[in-house]
Amino acid sequence: MNRAEQLERLTSRREPWDILIVGGGATGLGAAVDAASRGHRVALIEQHDFAKGTSSRSTKLVHGGVRYLEQGNLSLVLEALRERGLLLRNAPHLTHALPFVIPCYRWWEAPFYGIGLMLYDALAGRRGLGRTRLLSARKVRERLSTISPQNLKGGVLYFDGQFDDARLALALARTAVAHGAAVTNYVKCTALLKEQGTIVGVRATDSETSRGFEIRARVVINATGVFVDDLRRQDQPDAAKLVRPSQGIHLVLAREFLPGHSALLIPKTSDGRVVFAVPWLGHVILGTTDTPVPDTSLEPRALEEEIRFLLENAARYFTRPPARADILSVYAGLRPLVSHGDDTKTAELSRRDFIQVSASGLITITGGKWTTYRQMGEEVITKAETSAALAGRPCVTPTLALEDDFDNAIAALAAADPELAAPLHPRLPYRRADVVWAAREGLARTVEDVLARRTRALFLDARASIEAADEVAALLSRELAWTPSQTATRANEYREFARGYLLPE
Repeated sequence: MNRAEQLERLTSRREPWDILIVGGGATGLGAAVDAASRGHRVALIEQHDFAKGTSSRSTKLVHGGVRYLEQGNLSLVLEALRERGLLLRNAPHLTHALPFVIPCYRWWEAPFYGIGLMLYDALAGRRGLGRTRLLSARKVRERLSTISPQNLKGGVLYFDGQFDDARLALALARTAVAHGAAVTNYVKCTALLKEQGTIVGVRATDSETSRGFEIRARVVINATGVFVDDLRRQDQPDAAKLVRPSQGIHLVLAREFLPGHSALLIPKTSDGRVVFAVPWLGHVILGTTDTPVPDTSLEPRALEEEIRFLLENAARYFTRPPARADILSVYAGLRPLVSHGDDTKTAELSRRDFIQVSASGLITITGGKWTTYRQMGEEVITKAETSAALAGRPCVTPTLALEDDFDNAIAALAAADPELAAPLHPRLPYRRADVVWAAREGLARTVEDVLARRTRALFLDARASIEAADEVAALLSRELAWTPSQTATRANEYREFARGYLLPE
């Protein structure tokens, strides 16, 4: 998957594409896979990198949503549990089942949560990942050795799914390409093209060369996440705001805070949410929050009150409460929640997706969550077929395996060149081969692309990733033909950027 080849395919086509998708996060990439696998001629452009925004900043869970069950939203839970089962079947190399434990400190909690989670199992049916059961206090401590034992009465064990969000996004991009789509990052949509009031494509700019060009298509899909209103207002300047963004943050800790194989679920916090402590890639992710924010940003930052909220809640459950000095990285993402003009708290807004077709034919899809990306893709492409009078073709993604040969390809590079087999950094689980593969086959164009999304170094240990920036820049300079001045500048740019993932002083 080479960017120059993808860009050439995108710009050299003389006939209109059937479908042009703007946005390279989970929703846009899922739609591209759906459309291409149906046999449509598909192009996708992303103004930055794939999964740059919300889609790389999740809790790394493929789940039905136990909180939605408590809210009584059974249809959303059923939908997500079905999609969870499909994703674990279609991408077994990228996903796995994960045991969760809810520790209970009052006598009524275990039967209360146990009954709810047994219903969760029943709703999953044959796609269930494991049987919910009650645990004694001793069994809870066997699974969560760092949990506070004081007044511990027992617990509940249940199962959900886990994945690596940015890696799945890249697998979706590769799958779309394998089915004939043209998929390109660092191409920005600068204007919508209209003829007689109907959208017929976009004007776009290659961010690397500043070259502008037109991309014509029978239908354009706006899948830009929290930024959908920006594109909608290019179509209709007076369009009412659709998205009400909500910020969620995560703190990354060393594995010693949760050394076993089970995740911890804190079922009730002061704001009514659940908080997870999840083992992931040799570390622990603690999150999340639900904070309404007035504006969208490509790089949202954690607020001090959010950091304090997570540390205070964790302190009630761990024998050694995590402190500020223990935080290896802090990251924030924005949820594209659909408000429909009401003033409901963001924690209470539905996570269901929403599709809108404008008078000029722009199709906007927003809302939803990673777990339901496939269904969202199916829904929006079916809508596009109808809206643009495309040939209706059956969706095949329920049984479509996702492309991902990353590990084998990287291992082959390392085996062929001892220099590339060397570790990238002593505190990171990556090799130089990861960087070279990312540039050659993973469409990585910057130090950030490599350290934030092709590897997850920035999210695992922000300081270690800063220390690795020069090494990554030097490797990329050979692959991407950077000058010495460009190499130094891009390493410095990454260091400045990555400081935003360190705990605010």
